[in-house]
Amino acid sequence: MKFISWNVNGLRAVLKKDFEATFAALDADWFCLQETKMQEGQVELDLPGYHQYFNYAERKGYSGTAIFTKHEPLAVTYGIGEPEFDTEGRVITLEYPNFYLITVYTPNSGSELKRLDFRQAWDKAFLAYTQALAAKKPLVYCGDLNVAHHEIDLKNPSSNHHNAGFTDEERTDFTAQLDAGFTDTFRHLYPDATDAFSWWSYRFNARSRNAGWRIDYFVASSQFVPFVKDASIHTEILGSDHCPVELVTEDLL
Repeated sequence: MKFISWNVNGLRAVLKKDFEATFAALDADWFCLQETKMQEGQVELDLPGYHQYFNYAERKGYSGTAIFTKHEPLAVTYGIGEPEFDTEGRVITLEYPNFYLITVYTPNSGSELKRLDFRQAWDKAFLAYTQALAAKKPLVYCGDLNVAHHEIDLKNPSSNHHNAGFTDEERTDFTAQLDAGFTDTFRHLYPDATDAFSWWSYRFNARSRNAGWRIDYFVASSQFVPFVKDASIHTEILGSDHCPVELVTEDLL
């Protein structure tokens, strides 16, 4: 079974850049989006055979997530049940008989790290949320986590050490998530892969030089890991400053 995750940096924008053709070509069982930047009713997608779920931010043109799936879930949950964090449309959870799937768009700490405290509070709350679900059944979550975990996960670690997405605080929080029983599936399969990035700045021709960061993940609970077969990063797919990432698993349904 195939899962795709993609920060599209605006769904309306990427629709003008062959999104529907890319969507059809990838032919995923679950296609998760982050940073949709839209409100209800602004886009109508014709995706035959797919159920569509959206979580919109209260602030217009900001954040937002979506999941398109061939497989109708038992239940759909929006947010993590914490009012402080549930106004920005950052999480959708689908429940199936044998597992949970979450798409998540983790808050960015922002310029001059103005939102680092909020980000760290989010990290703690999201860990509690995922731990509670993983105690019930296998879980996988995917999305733009806005953190490059190790130096291998970005092109220029020394010059970015204290920048948003590569602070000691953010990296430590992600380590805490993994230490709580979760696995970065790409690194699990490809521990030594270098120059494997999923986001590039629009400045300085970063993408053509592959001066990127790996900040888009599939993270699996320990019970989910045995189902994992492969992971990949679709650097050939354009349309956003991120590219899609993919997870392939055994049949889960």
